[in-house]
Amino acid sequence: MFSRKMVMIVGAIILIVVNVIVLSVNSKRSVPSTGIGKFTISIVSPFQEIVSDSITFVKNIWKHYFFLVSVSTENARLNRSLKQAEEKNNRLKEVELSHNRLKNLFEFKETLHKRVVAAEVIGRDPSPWFKTIIINKGSREGVERGMPVVVPEGIAGLVTDVSKTYAKILLVIDQNSAVDALIQRNRARGIIKGEPSGRLLLQYVQRKHDIHVGDIVISSGLDGVFPKGIRIGYVHEVDKPDSGIFQQLAVTPYADFEKLEEVLVVRDLPEPPEIQTP
Repeated sequence: MFSRKMVMIVGAIILIVVNVIVLSVNSKRSVPSTGIGKFTISIVSPFQEIVSDSITFVKNIWKHYFFLVSVSTENARLNRSLKQAEEKNNRLKEVELSHNRLKNLFEFKETLHKRVVAAEVIGRDPSPWFKTIIINKGSREGVERGMPVVVPEGIAGLVTDVSKTYAKILLVIDQNSAVDALIQRNRARGIIKGEPSGRLLLQYVQRKHDIHVGDIVISSGLDGVFPKGIRIGYVHEVDKPDSGIFQQLAVTPYADFEKLEEVLVVRDLPEPPEIQTP
């Protein structure tokens, strides 16, 4: 009816129970254990050791689990704190960079001795054919069409459209832009024109003038728009043909038009040149 395996298991359990009872009884006596007690200990002890080790193992796992949970929670907290610190540091760095740019802008403003409006660049024309930007100042702040726009590095462009709170600036590197200019060293005159590539050309410079690579190009003030003496760029290539009366100069602008963030709109236009009658 019962298999041999089942009988052995039941017998083992009964033996363990009997041994536990005998151990309990003997433990209450003050006299030394008898032979039966010693036999019982030898049988029961291995099972007790297994049970004890199992309980200790489970306790260790439980403690380790809670330790890992605690470490994980602390790690998440530290990661949040680190990200917050990095974000704060980034904001402080941006404030510092903005402060330095504004400091340079207003120091440059003091050298102009003119009324200006400081503005922030808030948009750019995505078209590759036009080089324009949008600023956050308009007619409400006194910005008008035709006013020149400058940065500490030099000429930036010209106001072409104005609303109450915004204005559109045609950059000097646009192909529709033109600035009357001079070579600072020898006063050779020409017209700065923009190109689709984003570089500048100084055109209509007479061949008789000796132009060097590195010569500084400034505004002449003769166009009645840009104040005289504002830097534009420097000559990096001279094309002087064997014939003709003009030479053409490639000019690298001082201003980095890809990184414009703040500009100055000059409200005081230069006086138009006097026309002398014979």
